Amino acid sequence: MRSLLVLSTVLLAAPAEATRLKELASFEGVRANHLTGYGLVVGLNGQGDNDSARFTVKSLAALMQRQGVNVSEREIRVKNVAAVMVTTKLPPFARPGQKLDVSVSSTGNAKSLQGGTLLMTRLKGADGKVYALVQGPLSIGGFSLGGAGGGQTQKNHPTVGAIPGGAIVERAAPRSLTPGQPLRVQLHRPDFTTAARVSKVINEALGTRVARALDPGSIEVQMPERFEGRPVELIAGIENLQIQKDAVARVIVNERTGTIVMGEGVRISTVAISHGNLVLQVEADQKVVQPNEFAAGGTALQANETVTVTEQSTGLAVVKQGATLGRVVRALNALGVSTRDLIAILQAMRTAGALEAELEVL
Repeated sequence: MRSLLVLSTVLLAAPAEATRLKELASFEGVRANHLTGYGLVVGLNGQGDNDSARFTVKSLAALMQRQGVNVSEREIRVKNVAAVMVTTKLPPFARPGQKLDVSVSSTGNAKSLQGGTLLMTRLKGADGKVYALVQGPLSIGGFSLGGAGGGQTQKNHPTVGAIPGGAIVERAAPRSLTPGQPLRVQLHRPDFTTAARVSKVINEALGTRVARALDPGSIEVQMPERFEGRPVELIAGIENLQIQKDAVARVIVNERTGTIVMGEGVRISTVAISHGNLVLQVEADQKVVQPNEFAAGGTALQANETVTVTEQSTGLAVVKQGATLGRVVRALNALGVSTRDLIAILQAMRTAGALEAELEVL
């Protein structure tokens, strides 16, 4: 009880800008595992694979033979059947009988999986073992309709469907926690400062030095004696600790969409910024020209062009060293720049060494 009380005290005393460790990291071994299977969807009302999808024909022939029906591949028409890949994730600590949602995707040339039913399919892990079985009707949330004249109407993606709760776990997930072994916390974004803070907060919460940062991305936690046989309680307390994270100041720029995202840690050195637009405008019109009274010729059109060059400038703005993100934005907005112009200014500031942050262009 004392250890849980200490953890609660740290939670109440955490700074306002702190974040739960659960959002910043995960525990090594506590993760989902991908499962994949190959199956057949039947009952597609002529929207399934055609005879050119030979793997569908072979799969259906093999299935019917396992059911005791001897049939030749040449006798099979698969327009109501589609070959599909079935995928899902086996959550950590999954046990037999637990239900999973699955995704079903066409692998042939089926037009739609609407109204189809997936026949029993085995879902295997990377080790080749079967961990779940799935069967049931599909829900695709869309449709694809076509007329004899070639017109077609489609909503959403009709060749991908889902079976909510359609898979049943048959084999328990591999053990994620080994008794007697230390826990290892893995940061989603490795950072030396954050790793050191996590180690310090865990030690303060537990009242003993059981945590140490191995590198910027992982922290090892030895199992305290009072938590022997109770790893769930220890993990629950640790993952709810409040951590004041730290990260490298970064500016993210997407030139395709004109999107700019700046972190709160962005600072700039003293810099003077001038921004001007050079506008080149060409106006063309046509003028009717008549010949002289005694001259030979006829009426003609003469093209006239007027070229105007205008340079607009908003002056020179000075931003002092150590300016915060808010001051940077206000100063740049005062220049009347557009988003795309702002991207060019940030790149120039980075080149000049005035932008104290990483500039990442997507």
